[in-house]
Amino acid sequence: MNSRSLAVVLAAGQGTRMRSRLPKVMHPVGGLPMISHVLNAVERAGIGRTALVVGREAPWAEGARGNASLHVQSEPRGTAHAVLAAKAAFDEGIDSVIVLFGDNPLIEAETIDSVLARVHGGADIAILAFETDAPTGYGRVLLDDNGHVAAIREERDASEAERAVRLCNSGIMAIRAGEPLAALDTIEANNSKAEFYLTDLVEIGHARGFNIVWQRAPHAEVMGVNDRAQLAEAEAEFQRRARAKALQGATLLAPETVFFSHDTVIGEDVTIEPNVVFGPGVVVDDGVTIRAFSHIEGAVISPGAVVGPYARLRPGTSIGPKVRIGNFVEVKNSALATGAKVNHLSYVGDANVGAGANIGAGTITCNYDGKKKFRTDIGEGAFIGSNSALVAPVAIGDRAYVGTGSVITEDVPADALAIARGRQVNKPDRSPAKPDVPHAEEGGDHAEGEDGAGSEADVRGTSP
Repeated sequence: MNSRSLAVVLAAGQGTRMRSRLPKVMHPVGGLPMISHVLNAVERAGIGRTALVVGREAPWAEGARGNASLHVQSEPRGTAHAVLAAKAAFDEGIDSVIVLFGDNPLIEAETIDSVLARVHGGADIAILAFETDAPTGYGRVLLDDNGHVAAIREERDASEAERAVRLCNSGIMAIRAGEPLAALDTIEANNSKAEFYLTDLVEIGHARGFNIVWQRAPHAEVMGVNDRAQLAEAEAEFQRRARAKALQGATLLAPETVFFSHDTVIGEDVTIEPNVVFGPGVVVDDGVTIRAFSHIEGAVISPGAVVGPYARLRPGTSIGPKVRIGNFVEVKNSALATGAKVNHLSYVGDANVGAGANIGAGTITCNYDGKKKFRTDIGEGAFIGSNSALVAPVAIGDRAYVGTGSVITEDVPADALAIARGRQVNKPDRSPAKPDVPHAEEGGDHAEGEDGAGSEADVRGTSP
């Protein structure tokens, strides 16, 4: 239905109130730039073409625009001036234009579609409005005696009676192609700021007998972001929505402490304990438990896995079915197959861990030599004893056993026992804690440890 519509997204504002070197529309909500939220909503609404209007210096736009054509507003002279900056995108192939704003990150595709539907149903202009008990700062939607939209008055130009109106303009407007769209060229800068206001199109249209309609939207959905406080409000609303969506099939023990990203996917029968943060790129499958104080980004977690508490999963991580990732464990760019366990105080980076393998407490895959990254392969059913360092590139074979405290620099064959550490040497009556034993002096007796296998106790690792 919207394939012949054009979305004009205005993103030329300087955003000085953000007090940031980052352009306003590039500030993230739910881990995604605000402008991307708007462009994604346009795409979901099935709009055929999109024009993005930016200021003269907007290097960010090339990477953010997606499929939108790019148009430059030469100088900031108001919203109507900005829309006309995209006039090259107006052609006979469109039947309607909808004007949106790059700092409205919470706008829904369904709302965009419903506003356009009013124009497709016969209206010349359709505006999106909201009601609030605190209208200060917003343009007011003024209705005539028949309840039809007569004008939109910016607050600085409004009378005292007009400022008392609580019906406010969101800025979002759909315009039928033809005479209504052509009327943009007749807008004059006859206001206190000497700018060309898009809202003046309503009063012009009312005088010409245009069919102008309005519909109500929740204030939260159409809120604009102009400063850091409003950015925080937008983030809070985004998280409220995300939590409500997650609660349709998952259990959140303390929903207000769980934070989602724009693309987080949560399956059914998932349990999420308090104080969990999801960064971008996370998929949590059915039956997973995420324990408290875990941070997860760029990871896929398969059914039945348990992660945390105090776990960190970094980008490129794949957690297989029934895997256990325990407290103070960090995993990065690694795949753990079914039933593998990393239960305590370990770092697994750039590694493949086979099904049923057990990684003991304090294990580190030494994957970085200061210049390059290298991989570690740990076979099925392998056992890595506590406090071991696996110096990549290295492979631990299926069912191999690495003794506690080992530094492994060479491949370990399947079913082999590997021990790489100095043998313990006890010196009777030489403890510095003993009152009559002086501290060792230079040149004293310092026995060197010997490499080699010890007793059965020497190779013990932590239990699964």
